[in-house]
Amino acid sequence: MRKHTESELCAERAATVIPGGVNSPVRAFGGVGGTPVFIKEARGSRLIDVDGNSYLDLVGSWGPMILGHAHPEVVAAVQEAAAKGTSFGAPTSGEIDLAEEITSRTNCEEIRLVSSGTEATMSALRVARGATGRDKVVKFAGCYHGHADAFLAAAGSGVATLGAPDSPGVPASATADTIVVPYNDIDAVAAAFEQNEGQIAAVITEAVPGNMGCVAPADGFNQKLYDLTRANGALLISDEVMTGFRVGPGGVKAPADLYTYGKVMGGGLPAAAFGGRRDLMEQLAPVGPIYQAGTLSGNPLAVAAGLTTLRLLTDDVYEKLDGLAEQIGKMASSALSEAGVAHYLSAPGNLFSIFFSENRVTNFNEAKAQNTGQYAAFFHTLLEEGVHLPPSAFECWFVSAAMTGEDLSHLETAFSRAARKAATVRL
Repeated sequence: MRKHTESELCAERAATVIPGGVNSPVRAFGGVGGTPVFIKEARGSRLIDVDGNSYLDLVGSWGPMILGHAHPEVVAAVQEAAAKGTSFGAPTSGEIDLAEEITSRTNCEEIRLVSSGTEATMSALRVARGATGRDKVVKFAGCYHGHADAFLAAAGSGVATLGAPDSPGVPASATADTIVVPYNDIDAVAAAFEQNEGQIAAVITEAVPGNMGCVAPADGFNQKLYDLTRANGALLISDEVMTGFRVGPGGVKAPADLYTYGKVMGGGLPAAAFGGRRDLMEQLAPVGPIYQAGTLSGNPLAVAAGLTTLRLLTDDVYEKLDGLAEQIGKMASSALSEAGVAHYLSAPGNLFSIFFSENRVTNFNEAKAQNTGQYAAFFHTLLEEGVHLPPSAFECWFVSAAMTGEDLSHLETAFSRAARKAATVRL
């Protein structure tokens, strides 16, 4: 039995000075119950908590730690950058290097650096609205684009429903122009355009949704979205904050007008970007009228970490990541099948999810129908076995290039025990 005494003390201390004891809600274990473990340090594929427990990490800081934790070359790059100054409030050549690296890998002609995925998507939408002179945006239920007011809207009834705020503090006016439709339903998007002719500025979609669990786009779905937006004078924003540089050198690279990036491109430090066609991006100040700014945008430490990470992501690394994801997904699925636990493995790339459901999952309603109690039992058993999974049934699992054969052997035993525990939980 692992000891969690220090984590429990940390949780008590944190709750007195931080809302809920965490600085991002999913960390609070609300989706699985129990007390979160507090991490002291990490190396390679493993986390070490404040009690000294070691965990094989399948979260990877929600994606950025694609090379593993504390990669020596990334650490050295950050140390070198920090020794020269941590922020300047002025341009640096490193920003150019990172921008060139990103544009060389993606469909973007120009990008702008920001500090978070929320900033990136919020800014991309502002560009779309400014460029089209329209206000409304279509988003998909279950797709997460950060916590800007306009994106915190959930689906209502009907084919295309004006979104209601999903959080107190978000005024109805902030989401009145947000239209929420079911994911993978191209007819619902077409209906939204018909019902709001000449009013929709953009459709925003995750290239591969990852915040209702990992859900694959239907065959041709992203292309159909692009064709539909073009036919209706709107823009398509492809959110690759999660998939960018994770599923391949440039991400998914589905056709779009604007793109957003984050996570991997910061190498574990706060960095993100949005970009796209030159004619759209040059509507931003100071060359155009659309205002956007950020005091710490292009921070030299984040730029150094991100640039070093991207340059280390060779074809061999992606081949290893793909192989690991496939092997681990199949290993978990086999253990659950052997234990008689209904589940669906969704793996459109090297990020993946297991839904505790008898049916294939293609949208948010289907994802919500899973047995989250079984996931919680699976999660906590794995935690006791030294495996760190996302503390929510609605998140992706992430592998890192630092994982070893020993790690895979550890997982095989742990999955078997966790699956048997999940089998004891019924609806």
